[in-house]
Order: sequence, then structure tokens, then C-alpha cells
Amino acid sequence: MEFECYYDWKQLPESANELFKIAEKESFFFSRPWFENLVENGLDEGQSCLLACVLDRERVVALLPLMQRDTGHYRSLKNLYTSLSTLLLAETAQRETVTCLAQGLKRLPIYHLQLDPIAADESNLQRLQSVMESSGFSSHRYFSFHNWIYRLQGESFTDYMATRPARVRNTIARKKRKLEREHGYHIRLYTDRNLQQAMADYNTVYAASWKANELYADFINGLAANLSKVGWLRLAILYVENRPIAAQFWIVANGKASIFKLNYDKAWKQYSPGSILMAFLIQHVIDNDKVGEIDFLTGNDAYKQDWMSERRERWRLNCINKTDPKRKRHRLTDRLDGFLKSFKKGSV
Repeated sequence: MEFECYYDWKQLPESANELFKIAEKESFFFSRPWFENLVENGLDEGQSCLLACVLDRERVVALLPLMQRDTGHYRSLKNLYTSLSTLLLAETAQRETVTCLAQGLKRLPIYHLQLDPIAADESNLQRLQSVMESSGFSSHRYFSFHNWIYRLQGESFTDYMATRPARVRNTIARKKRKLEREHGYHIRLYTDRNLQQAMADYNTVYAASWKANELYADFINGLAANLSKVGWLRLAILYVENRPIAAQFWIVANGKASIFKLNYDKAWKQYSPGSILMAFLIQHVIDNDKVGEIDFLTGNDAYKQDWMSERRERWRLNCINKTDPKRKRHRLTDRLDGFLKSFKKGSV
């Protein structure tokens, strides 16, 4: 086995596709469509990609997608919308593969390695953490955020809704009647056709919502295009008199539905268009897509508890190279940066 780094996504050998097919069963955040769009449209200025790999006779058997911004500091290849990270690892010879990866990482000019967000029970990264600690790195885990999900046990949408709070059921029924009576409405689900119109309407809703300007508009548009090609896109838009007033961007892959982006026109808040659209999409993914899990991704917002039933934790893994000869300089720089940030906050 040998350690190899690639600094351009196009350099990655085709044999890595096998790893993506394995990993995407756990999460679409580990899939090739996600990473390709992230590298093309989702990185900030000054960030560069580093794909740390282990090859076994030219076959990629491990892939740790990283990015670098400052000298000596590396972190998971991610952006604002990444809710889960991992080490992509083949199912055979894992101990040997992870050892080779850790030894290769140590040869890089890495002082600080941050991997996040990660699942609390992420076995691949647990293996990597153990080997890196024995290779001269210290490591610490920190809580990052909560993640709400609902695991289905073969129930229908009707069964699911029967378990939701009466307040939620009654609100949706009442608001649907009110909106229909006073204005009329219809919902359209986009998956792989009329994507240009769908994204135009989505962006119209976003601009009229309570949210700030979209920092990664090219990333969102590129993601929709990539997901539509593999059949994973579920973009639902609620219209009143052909005017889009609510939009939700979901991803359905390998039996899991992920609630990615939610928006509605704040002028129509009294009709709860977001809740109406949420119920529509949940019904679709349960009764049509037959998913086994619905995932609210990032955040502990109170309203998510109305729709989900289980809360998980996401963590951050920090690794520091204790044997780095430049360690003292790095530590001094980090402390100085921290002091300057504290000073600036105190002076505002």
C-alpha cells in the first residue's frame, strides 16, 4: 500500500468510485455528486482541495477529503451546508489501510487537523483517531450540533401523522382550508425536468423570505443539477395564482430523505405555507419513495421536534501534531490570533 495526495478533483483515479458507492449508502454527503459540486462551486476564496488517499496496487482503498486554507491547518472538505463528514474506506484490510493513511498524513506539513462534523459512533474515523494518536498526534473531540431524525418502521404517511402532535395536525388542516378558500394553491414537485424554472422559482421564494442573501447560490444551483442527474432531487414549490410562495429542497438517496433547504415568502406567513409543504413532501417520501429514514440534518430548532422523533449528536475531531518542529511557533501564532480576536470583540 502507498499514500498518495491529489490536489485536483480530476486527478482522482476512477477506482475511487467504488468507495463513493459504498459510502453514499450512509449519507449523500459522502457521494461523488456532492463532492464534485462542492469543489467546483462551494469553496471560499483561498481554500484548496487535498484528497489524501491510500492505494493498493493502483486501487483507491481509502480517501480522506480535506481542504487547506492556512499553512499547517487542514480540515474536512466541507462548506456551510455540510452536515456530515467521514473517511471513505474499503471493507478489506482496514487496519493496514488506516495505518498507511495516518503515516502519510504525518509526512504532510500538518500541525492541526480538524474533521467535522462527524457522527458520535463513526467507526472509520475512530480507527483513524486511534492510529494517529499512536503516531504522535494528540486528539480531542468536541460537541458540534444536534441532528433530528425519524426512523420509519414500514408505516404509511397516515400512520406517521397519527403520531404527530394534535397541534401540528390541526394547524395544517386549518391552514390548508384557509389558503384554499381565500386564494387557492397548488404544489409542484420537481425532480429532473424543468429544472431551470424550478430554481428560478426557488430563488424567488428565497429572496422574499426572512433569510439573508444566499452566499453559495452557484453551489445550490449546481447541487440541484447534479442531484437531478442521479434521481435524488426533490424540489417542491407551493404556488398561489402561479406565484411561488414556499419552496423546499430535499434529497432522497439510498432510502433516506434529507431536508436540505426550507424557505417561504414571509408575506404569506399567516397561512403556514412551510408546514403545508412539509406535510406534502413527507407524504411523498413515505408513500412514494418508501424511505426508511427522514433526516433534518443540522440544528436543534424546536419545530423540528414536531416532525421528528430521535435526536443524535454531531462532533468535531481535532488532532494536533505533537512532534511538529514548528509546533511552538504554531501555538504562539494561534494564541496571538485568539488574543487579537478577543481584543476586537472587546473593543466593539
